[in-house]
Amino acid sequence: MKLISLAGPVQATLAERFRNGDPDVCALFGFHPSREEDWWRRAAFLDDTAARRADRKRLAAAIRAGYARLAAGPAAEAALRKLERPDSLVVVGGQQAGLFGGPLLVLYKALAVVRTAARAERLLNRPVVPVFWIAGEDHDFAEANETHVLAPDGEVRKIRLEGIAAGRHAVSRTPVPEAAWNEAIERLARALPDSTHKPELLRGLRETVADAPTLTVAFARLLARWFGDEGLLLMDADDPGVRRVEGPFFRELIERNEELSVALAAGEARVRALGFEPQVDVTPDGANLFVHHELGRLLLYRRDGRFTDRRGLFRADREDLVRLAEDEPERLSNGVLSRPLMQEYVLPVLATVLGPAEIAYWGLLGPAFERFGMAMPVIVPRPSFTFLDPQTASLLERYSLAPEEAIWHWEERRNAWLAGLGAWRWEERFRRVREGVAALYDPLLEALVAEEPGLRDLGRTNRERILGEIDYLERKAKALFLSRHDAALRQWDRIRAALQPLGRPQERVLGPVHYLNGLGPSWLRAWLDTDIDADGGHRLAWYEQTVREACRLECKA
Repeated sequence: MKLISLAGPVQATLAERFRNGDPDVCALFGFHPSREEDWWRRAAFLDDTAARRADRKRLAAAIRAGYARLAAGPAAEAALRKLERPDSLVVVGGQQAGLFGGPLLVLYKALAVVRTAARAERLLNRPVVPVFWIAGEDHDFAEANETHVLAPDGEVRKIRLEGIAAGRHAVSRTPVPEAAWNEAIERLARALPDSTHKPELLRGLRETVADAPTLTVAFARLLARWFGDEGLLLMDADDPGVRRVEGPFFRELIERNEELSVALAAGEARVRALGFEPQVDVTPDGANLFVHHELGRLLLYRRDGRFTDRRGLFRADREDLVRLAEDEPERLSNGVLSRPLMQEYVLPVLATVLGPAEIAYWGLLGPAFERFGMAMPVIVPRPSFTFLDPQTASLLERYSLAPEEAIWHWEERRNAWLAGLGAWRWEERFRRVREGVAALYDPLLEALVAEEPGLRDLGRTNRERILGEIDYLERKAKALFLSRHDAALRQWDRIRAALQPLGRPQERVLGPVHYLNGLGPSWLRAWLDTDIDADGGHRLAWYEQTVREACRLECKA
C-alpha cells in the first residue's frame, strides 16, 4: 500500500494538538509516542507496579476459553503464551463490534495496534502483544448493527440486521436469529457489485454466522480471520471469564467511588482550563459503572448513600454492590471513564491506540489514574486514511482533481467545472429580465392600486405568476443542460460517494467488505504489509496492483 500525507482543514482539537506535541495538552497525558524515552519509562513503570495488576495467567485462561467460539489458529495460542510471560507488555486498542466488520476505521485501528506492538517489541527487545478490546458490554445495538457499501448505481447502501429487539442490553448479550443473519447477507449480496471475489467473500461471511452467534462473536471471528496470523489477541469486555478477573478492581471502584468522582472533576477542570469542552459529561453523583438488569444495562448513580439508576429500577447499598463484584462480577460493567482504569488493572498496557474522540475524553483521566496509583499508557493516535480505489483514481485524473480537492472541496470544484461548460451562462440574463419586469410592473401596479385599491391582491398575484414563469423557464433550461451532461455528473457523484460518502469521512462509513468484494484478499494483504507510523495524521492510500488490474479489466471490457 502506498501512503502520502493529506493536508486537510486546520483543526485545533485537543486530539490534534496532542498529536502535534503541544506541551500544555501533552501534560494531560504524561507520555508521548514521539519520545523514545517515554516508551522505556512506561515499560519501567509497568515492571515496578506488576503486583498491582490482575493475574495474567487467569486472564490468558479466560481469553483462551473465549477463543473456543472463534476457531482461532496457532498464532492466537502463541500470543496467549506470550501474554502469560511475566516480562511481556501489551499494546491495546478497542472498538464496539460492527456488522460484517463495521467501518474501515476498525480495520485501521487493529492494524495500528499490530504495527505499534511490533515496533515496540523491536525497540524494547521484549515481548509485546497486540490486543483488541471489543466493547461487547456497550448497549447501543443500533450503532453496532450497520455496515455500508457502495452499490453499482453509485449510491451508498446501509446493511443491517432487521427485527432485533435489543432494548438496552449489551451487544454481547443480544441473540441474533439465524434468519436475521441470512437476510442481512442476502441484502449485502444484492447491494455489492458483482465481482470475481464476491462468491468467496459471501461464503466466508456465511461461515462466520453459521451457528447464529451474537454480533460480537461474528465480529470477533472476522477480525480473527483478518488478523489472526498477525498475533492479534481478541478480548470481549463482556466475557464472563474476563469479568471474574476484573472483580477485585470493580470492588475498588465501588469502595472508592467518591474519590473517582473527585478525580474526574479535577480532570474536567484541567481540560476546561485549556479552552476545551469535555468530550464526556462528568456528573458529581455519577458512579461511572453499569449493572446488567433484566430490563437492560443501567447506568448507576450515588443517591442517598445507595447506588441506583435514574428510574430506581435497581438499588443497592455499597456493601451489596461490593458483594456483587465479588460473587457475580459479570453483572457489572464499566462506564466510558472507568474502562481505561479497568484496562490498566487487567493488562500491562504499554500503549493504547485511540481515535480523536477517545483522546479527547482520555484527557480527563490523568487525576483518576494518579488517584488509583496508576499512570496513563503511551497514547498512540489512530491513523486516518482515505483509500483511493482504481475507478475513483481514474475519475480524478479525468477531471484534473487533486485528492484533497475531491475530499474537502468537491462541491466548489464541481460547480467550477459546470461553470467552465457554460452551465449558468444564462443566469445573469434571466436575472436582468426579472429585474426589468419588476421595474416596469411595479409602477404600473402602484398606479392601478391608487385608482382601484381592490386590484392590489390580484396585481401582486399576477406579478408573482409572471416572475414564476420566468423562473420555470430558467429551471427547464438548466435541467436540459444538466441532462446533456448526466453521465459526467454521475461520475462526479461517484467521486463524492467514494471519498466522502454521505458527506462523512470514508473510514467512518464504508466497510472493509466493500473493498474485499472489489479487490479481493490481496487488498487486505497489502494493508497488512504496510508499516504505519505512530503519529496519527490523515493519509491517502492506494494500491498500485489494483490500479493495474483495473486498467486491464477496463481494456478487456
